[in-house]
Amino acid sequence: MDGPSTFPFPIMGGSWADHADLLAGLPVKGDTVVGNDVWLGHRAMVMPGVRIGHGAIVAAGSVVVDVADYAIVGGNPTRLIRTRYDEKYIARLLAIAWWDRPAEHLTRHVRTLMSGSVDALEAAAPTPT
Repeated sequence: MDGPSTFPFPIMGGSWADHADLLAGLPVKGDTVVGNDVWLGHRAMVMPGVRIGHGAIVAAGSVVVDVADYAIVGGNPTRLIRTRYDEKYIARLLAIAWWDRPAEHLTRHVRTLMSGSVDALEAAAPTPT
């Protein structure tokens, strides 16, 4: 923002890459992290450096700031509308981490994933070997 243009020319490569030092001092907000099984509504804008937790739902047109696991949020900036589950169930879902299961396991239990209960999902989890 110090010069007439805000375009980051060095990212385009070629001879412009020789001027990468001009980008070094720009503020960085950190990585943007989107959890597993997140639903983002149409035209939601995810801001840099935010974390969107597992199982979150973001309303259409929202400007997204940090979102907790299994939260339903909306607005500009996003605000909590409600959580999908209470804290006890959220902890159980995070422990199950069904998204880490092999595709074959998910295929066998797709009905439980899409319309079952947390109890049924826990029962379907493979036993540790």
